[in-house]
Amino acid sequence: KWKSLYQIQGERKRIMRETCSKYKSNNRRIITPYHVSRIFVEDKYRVLYCEVPKAGCSNWKRVLMVLNGLASSTKDIQHNTVHYGNYLKRLDGFDHKGIYHRLNTYTKMLFIREPFEKLVSAFRDKFEHPNNYYHPVFGKAIISRYRVNATKEALRTGSGVKFKEFIQYLLDVHRPVGMDIHWDHVNRLCSPCLIDYDFVGKFESMEEDANFFLHLIGAPQNLTFPTFKDRHSNEERTTTKITQQYFAQLSPSQRQQSYDFYYMDYLMFNYSKP
Repeated sequence: KWKSLYQIQGERKRIMRETCSKYKSNNRRIITPYHVSRIFVEDKYRVLYCEVPKAGCSNWKRVLMVLNGLASSTKDIQHNTVHYGNYLKRLDGFDHKGIYHRLNTYTKMLFIREPFEKLVSAFRDKFEHPNNYYHPVFGKAIISRYRVNATKEALRTGSGVKFKEFIQYLLDVHRPVGMDIHWDHVNRLCSPCLIDYDFVGKFESMEEDANFFLHLIGAPQNLTFPTFKDRHSNEERTTTKITQQYFAQLSPSQRQQSYDFYYMDYLMFNYSKP
């Protein structure tokens, strides 16, 4: 079993590197703190984890906290502690020497997810539930720009953004509000063409990949990757079928443009075109 998992890793890294050398000319670029701002550091087991939202990041942070001795079990760690507790260090918090030392000697990993599913998961989480950041910041701007005859209430609260409007915002080169990590390209978040990741896991094979990774770094035997859904736990996870239902609301050209938008992620991580 380990042997086939090693082979899968080799193949994923090969495709990633080949895509980089074909499309990216930045192989000689210098790694700056900006490039490593999404990378979390676990010094005890020497792990660097690049956070990709909606691809198991809350549970990965829980695992890192347990490895670091900050908690005895992943089950004990609340969502807010994970995201707002500042228990984990980020790589851009170190000086130049500290950054390079860790990049050269630690095990660097990231976990990814099929881009459209990741996008729908983010949309459902941020726009279909009460949210005191995404509705006023993104929702208001999206509704005022893309909704004809928006009601005063919708413009005031920013609630009730439709998927089609969200996609219009995403594809707009003059976006009314900036990009957000929840729907940015993995390519931009983790700079895989600059940083040579040792391990590339996939959300679709999370349990197997995660426990293989924990085996590789020599984590305690009793530590396994938690499988619980972090937020809106009574709601069905975003599946291929649910994703198709959302994308069915778009025109063929919007679907094609959305694919083009995530083209590098599809290519680099070997996901087939939906």
